[in-house]
Amino acid sequence: MSAHIDVTNLNVFYGKQQALTNVSIAIPRQQITVIMGPSGCGKTTLLKSFNRFLELTDGTTITGAVHVDGQNIYAGDVDVTAVRKRVGLLAQRPTPLPMSIYDNVCYGMQIHQMRTNNADYVAAVQHYLELAGLWDEVKNRLHEPATSLSIGQQQRLCLARGLAVEPEVILGDEPTSALDPISSQHIEKRLLELKNQYTTVIVTHTLRQAKRLADYVIFMYMGEVVEAGVARELFTNPQQERTRQYLEGVF
Repeated sequence: MSAHIDVTNLNVFYGKQQALTNVSIAIPRQQITVIMGPSGCGKTTLLKSFNRFLELTDGTTITGAVHVDGQNIYAGDVDVTAVRKRVGLLAQRPTPLPMSIYDNVCYGMQIHQMRTNNADYVAAVQHYLELAGLWDEVKNRLHEPATSLSIGQQQRLCLARGLAVEPEVILGDEPTSALDPISSQHIEKRLLELKNQYTTVIVTHTLRQAKRLADYVIFMYMGEVVEAGVARELFTNPQQERTRQYLEGVF
């Protein structure tokens, strides 16, 4: 397994409350890794440690190391903005910017000055909307407000906006939990299609979704990694009793 993200002895505190305890884990490159476990077990905390979003919460203390392609993103000389460009986050609920569909996709590219002329931006917008499976639905309304889209379309727009800044890693914090079943299928389909181009890490509370998407699984309980491994092996032959109990619905 080629690791894209390596986590070593990661501890996270929110104030005096410890959320992660001595987590060491490797995330495989260009696969879908699913982090699963009961509510409050540290899934989202681990996910957001991969792009330093944890620092946006006051009173957070982080120790240990998270290496992305060999670089410790918590080193003192690291550009946090560059980290968040490389490691994008698809949130639980869609967060379209208060501007047009077109401008939403352009926003990050313009900030990072990733194109040289308007024609390049136009082509890029179409490309990333196509990757997100949204182009055919919005190509005739690009200059309408993004908030005019349905919630499922908004989530695919957020995916297109994230892809437009050319990340290496896509993080998804329960990215379909606010969506209807058809919209959820759209997002799942896109993630499966994109996994050969991006390393993807998804938090889910739905075991069925984990089984549909995962190449690699991390099972967490009470802020610790209980078990991790190739999905087909972990789901059929878990090595830890707590993993088996979770898969059987005991808790």
